[in-house]
Amino acid sequence: MTDLVATYYFRPKEGVDPKWAANAIAEEQTTGTWTSISTGTKYMQYLDGRVESLEKEGSGYICEVSYPADIFETGNIPQYLSVVAGNLFGLSKIAAVRLLDIDIPKLLVPFHGPRFGIEGIREIIGTTQSGRPHVGTIIKPKVGLNPKDTAEVAYQAAIGGVDLIKDDETLTNQPFCLMEDRIPRVMERLDQVADDTGRTVLYAVNISTSGDRIAERAEQAVELGANMVMVDAIVCGLDAVRVVAEDTRNRVPIHVHRTMHGAITRNREHGIAMRPYCRFIRMLGGDQLHTGTVSGKMDHDANELIKDNMALTETFYGLKDTFPVASGGLHPGGVWSELQTLGTDLVLQAGGGIHGHPRGTAAGAMAMRQAVDAFMEDIPLEVYAQTHEELQIALATWGRS
Repeated sequence: MTDLVATYYFRPKEGVDPKWAANAIAEEQTTGTWTSISTGTKYMQYLDGRVESLEKEGSGYICEVSYPADIFETGNIPQYLSVVAGNLFGLSKIAAVRLLDIDIPKLLVPFHGPRFGIEGIREIIGTTQSGRPHVGTIIKPKVGLNPKDTAEVAYQAAIGGVDLIKDDETLTNQPFCLMEDRIPRVMERLDQVADDTGRTVLYAVNISTSGDRIAERAEQAVELGANMVMVDAIVCGLDAVRVVAEDTRNRVPIHVHRTMHGAITRNREHGIAMRPYCRFIRMLGGDQLHTGTVSGKMDHDANELIKDNMALTETFYGLKDTFPVASGGLHPGGVWSELQTLGTDLVLQAGGGIHGHPRGTAAGAMAMRQAVDAFMEDIPLEVYAQTHEELQIALATWGRS
């Protein structure tokens, strides 16, 4: 395969021929325009987009459009997006368009993918043999804590049993919690956990910033002791992930947050689905990526989510896989649903569902781990809770999801 094939859902306006609409998408994104032009020649026709299939789907249609590889600048992700997700969303005769998926030929994947992937992160944490899902948490509240308090929250979560602690998407390097103060304090406390328990806990420091500074900030975070970094990929631009991943000075896993995605992915008829982002993030080097939950507070579709996670883990040109992260309103009562639906190659990321536990952060982390253990041992959650008080309290507080 040498063409990139993009799959779209679209709904033409009343009276508009769907075949015309599908061709309009293909033409708009390649060589076409709204009128005849004198600059067009037969030599450019090999760059035309082609409609490969068109099928009715509900009130709209699904079409596949192939784009010749030569229309892409190899390795230029912003340019890739300008082709597969450009002006087509504004075509006036089409009421709605959604980019559902992309099938990318190998020659357009000159990237190294994740440095660590699922296997590499499992080796760091020590779960290669058990295969259990990882439990993570977010520093809460999102912003406002000083470095000392941040470190204490991280310690309580770590001693309770989490494998991953991350900054939230709005915490970067504000004056009230500077990275140069925050990272050493957090890592000192996590080193204490390692000494006391033998467990390694990752701390994903949010290095999101402007494009010309993100590599420098990643390097700074690593020099300060961070063992993981986090990129808000959509607001920073997807290529920020590549910049950090390809910088040989930053040999730590990259945790990718998808903040702002809902503005683009939520509408089932218009915008861009999560799956193309999954494919891009994996290509560019993201070791972990938030994809959503089947039980949490954010809008979700279980069938879409399963396939999104598959895009991160199925065989893809020899690249390592990306660890899917379930997050957004998750608590111990939802663990069983997540793992039954999504499998155990998963990071269960809970913020309020850990820090909101009536007995505090450490107990909340313990309750999440207990819910995981119950699933792995195939013991019903309520039965397991009878001998695990932290889980019992969590279920009494939030119930099952």
